[in-house]
Amino acid sequence: MAAAGPGPGAGGAVKTLALVLEDEARRGGGGGGGYCSGDTVSGQVLLELAGPLPLRGLRLEAAGRARVAWSESSGAVAGAGTWGMAVRAPGPGPRREAEVRYLDIRQSLLRDPPEGEENLILLDGRHEFPFSFQLPQEPLVTSFTGKYGSIQYYVKAVLERPAVPDQSVQTELQIISHIDVSSPALLTPVLRSQEKMVGCWFFTSGPVSLSAKIERKGYCNGEAIPIYAEIENCSSRLIVPKAAIFQTQTYLASGKTKTFRQMVANVRGNHIASGSTDTWNGKTLKIPPVSPSILDCCIIRVEYSLAVYIHIPGAKKLMIEMPLVIGTIPCIGFSSRNSSITSQFSMDMSWLALTMPEHPEAPPNYADVVSEEEFSRHVPAYPPPIDCEEQLCCPVFAYIQEFRFQPPPLYSEIDPHPADVEEVQPVSFMI
Repeated sequence: MAAAGPGPGAGGAVKTLALVLEDEARRGGGGGGGYCSGDTVSGQVLLELAGPLPLRGLRLEAAGRARVAWSESSGAVAGAGTWGMAVRAPGPGPRREAEVRYLDIRQSLLRDPPEGEENLILLDGRHEFPFSFQLPQEPLVTSFTGKYGSIQYYVKAVLERPAVPDQSVQTELQIISHIDVSSPALLTPVLRSQEKMVGCWFFTSGPVSLSAKIERKGYCNGEAIPIYAEIENCSSRLIVPKAAIFQTQTYLASGKTKTFRQMVANVRGNHIASGSTDTWNGKTLKIPPVSPSILDCCIIRVEYSLAVYIHIPGAKKLMIEMPLVIGTIPCIGFSSRNSSITSQFSMDMSWLALTMPEHPEAPPNYADVVSEEEFSRHVPAYPPPIDCEEQLCCPVFAYIQEFRFQPPPLYSEIDPHPADVEEVQPVSFMI
C-alpha cells in the first residue's frame, strides 16, 4: 500500500490519500512472483477527508519504461597540463540517453460533476475508488534496476483540485517475463575445453589443460549447477581451479554501448600439484537470488555465464566460459528425474536398516551342496597339451572350466593348523 499525507494548500481537508493493490505480494514480486503480460491489476484508491472538498478529477495512471543514461568521459583538455599541453582529464563528457515505453494506461475514477458545475464536492469521511485494468498481451520486459539503467513499472493515483497543485501517490509494479528452462534450446548440454602453455618466452614449464561441462543451459534461482570438469597440470606450478557465475549488463544508447560485469556466485576447488590431475564429478554451484535473463529489450540486456578457470601463479589464468540463461519456470523433467533417482537410491539402501544376527551361521558344507556324482559329471578330464602355435590362437578362458566346482576349504570352529606352543606347567618345590 502506498499513501500520501495532506498536500500543499490542502487546508487540512485531505487527511490520507492511499493506493492499495488487491495482491500486495505480486506487487512487489514476493511470493506471487509479480505480474505478467495479460494479467489484471486491481485495487482501490483510498481518500480520507477532514471536511468537504471540491475536486476536478481523480485519475489513475499505469506506466512502464526502460531508460538508459550515462556520461562519457571527457577527452583532451587544452592547457590543463604542464606548459599548456593537452592532457586527458576526467570530467563530464557527452551524455548518452535512451528510453523505450512499454505501458501507458489512464482512466478516471470520479463520476462526472452535476450539470452546470465544474467541480465535484466530496463530503468529509472515508472514500474508496476501486479500479481494474488489464496489462497488454504483448510481452513485457522484466523489471530491472542496474548500473546505468532500469526497467520500471508503476501505478499512480493523481488528485486534481481547483487552484491547488495536484496531489499524487504511486506504487511500483513488479513485472516478470517468464522464461521456461524446459524449452529444448535450454536443455542442451554445454561443453568447452582449452589448454595453456605455462612459461615465459622459451622457458616453458609445461601445459595446463581444462575441460568443463554442464548438463543444460537454463537454470532458475536457487538451483545448484552440477559442474563436471577435468584438470591436468603438466606445469611446474601449483594451480587452483575455480568456478563462478558472472552477470553482464549491456546498455545501448545513441549508437554507443556500455557494459558492466559482476560476479554473483563462486566456488573453489582443491590445489593441484605439478604432474597431477583433478576431476569434478558434479561439483555444485548454487545460483543466488538474481534477476532473470533479459534478452528481449532493445536498450538493456542482462546475460549470465558460468566460468570455470584455473589460477596459475605468475601467469594469466586459463578460463572457459559457458552461457547460462536464468529462467523463471523450473525444469520439471530434471527435478522429477532427480527425485525419482533419490527415492530409488533410498529404497535400494533400505537393507541397511536390517539387523545383523549376533552370531552368524557357519557356511554350509560343500558336500551338502554339490554331490560327488555332480562334481565328477562337471569336472572334465585335463585337456591334452596343445601346440604352442595353436595356444596363441585360442582364448585362455576356454580352459578354465575345470576350476568351476573346486571345493572351498571346510569350515571349522577349531583351527586346523594351531601354532606349536609348548605348555609350561607350574612346578612347586617343598623345602
